[in-house]
Amino acid sequence: MSIYRSEAGRRALESAYEDAVARLDVDRRRVEARHGSTHVLLAGPEDGRPAFAFHGGNATNPMTLSWYAGLAEQYRLIAPDTIGQPGLSAEVRVPPRGDGYGEWVVDLLDAFDVRSAPMVGTSYGAGIVLRTATHAPDRIDRAALVVPAGFGTGPLPSLLRVGLPAVLYRFLPAEWLLNRVLAAMATESDPDPLVRDTVAASLRHVVLEREFPEADAADLDGFDAPTALFVGENDPFFPPETVLPRARRRLRGLSLTEVLPGERHILSPAARESVTASIRAFFEG
Repeated sequence: MSIYRSEAGRRALESAYEDAVARLDVDRRRVEARHGSTHVLLAGPEDGRPAFAFHGGNATNPMTLSWYAGLAEQYRLIAPDTIGQPGLSAEVRVPPRGDGYGEWVVDLLDAFDVRSAPMVGTSYGAGIVLRTATHAPDRIDRAALVVPAGFGTGPLPSLLRVGLPAVLYRFLPAEWLLNRVLAAMATESDPDPLVRDTVAASLRHVVLEREFPEADAADLDGFDAPTALFVGENDPFFPPETVLPRARRRLRGLSLTEVLPGERHILSPAARESVTASIRAFFEG
């Protein structure tokens, strides 16, 4: 079953994807994994230390990868299009809270002949890192979780401020409705047109994923790798008051937490630069 509502919708997302890729200096590779063929973007020096980056759900890989361009100065960033999400990988959705994502990540590590690596997970991608931590904890050297899924969601009123106009926009693609969605999600009042176009195309054309990967304390009992957490102060989806207490209970290796002042779910350019610098220092240990 396709994740897109129509072929026109698929083309709209692929167009937004290619527009985002055009801004990046990346190579491409396709990997055959047990849960489906996976398209991968690679950035940074070929002899750089490998680091994996997992993007947000209902969004595209290159849009998120651009946040961490600074890491590509020294790391070989390996960024797969998540299966079952907008992009060029297989349209296969695995149960978000099962072993599927962990198995998929292990296949990717093996395909690139990487025994273990530091990992960055953004939003839904943070949940994928957590599911990998439950399935194969020894394959993660360090984990940086940014505006992370995986620890529950915010209060209903905050979710409705995004959800109601998002649902309406699918049926009535009016700019004022899209503006309402972006005002709740994005820190900048007028985000990059690429962000705007990608969010608009996802809302209109993608059968949205409604469940997030998650891992509880029992799941993560065997995971003790150093972990950093970056949470937007005003994130409507994954706010600090929800994420931080649960993360502290579940992550034995949690060694760095940053609440990003004034930031929502889609970070501002200044916050992205700051987070990237913090991740670089954290990875260098």
